[in-house]
Amino acid sequence: MNTNDKTIEALNVLLADYHMHYQKLRNFHWNIKGQNFFELHVKFEELYEDAKLKIDEVAERILTLRAQPISNFSDYLKISNIKEANSDLIDHDMVDAILSDYEILLNQLSIVTKLAENVEDNGTLDITGTYIGELEKTSWMLNAWNQRK
Repeated sequence: MNTNDKTIEALNVLLADYHMHYQKLRNFHWNIKGQNFFELHVKFEELYEDAKLKIDEVAERILTLRAQPISNFSDYLKISNIKEANSDLIDHDMVDAILSDYEILLNQLSIVTKLAENVEDNGTLDITGTYIGELEKTSWMLNAWNQRK
């Protein structure tokens, strides 16, 4: 087994997780209703555009490591840690689902980071470090918005 094989496998899981998260964000963008429609409709679009960029970057990192990124949605459904969401959630439940996804993404990023550290894969470490910081900040902001006091 190549020293990068475990990192590549973990990156493919991260790729699947981001695809599922992206689709969930699209779902919420299309189906948001109520008083927070205008605010969340725009926010969900911002978040799915960011996820779309990360999907491309993760896939390109896998290619850079001379491997093939998984690319079938059926495979994403099988290996992703993130599951689909219903379309009829209310605004706060949508944000709760996104925050839950962020925990899953952060966990998978931690796995990728540890594996990349073991093989001194600095290119992957650059990506994971950036993503972790961005997700933590966005998570804090969404959590602040989602307070029900």
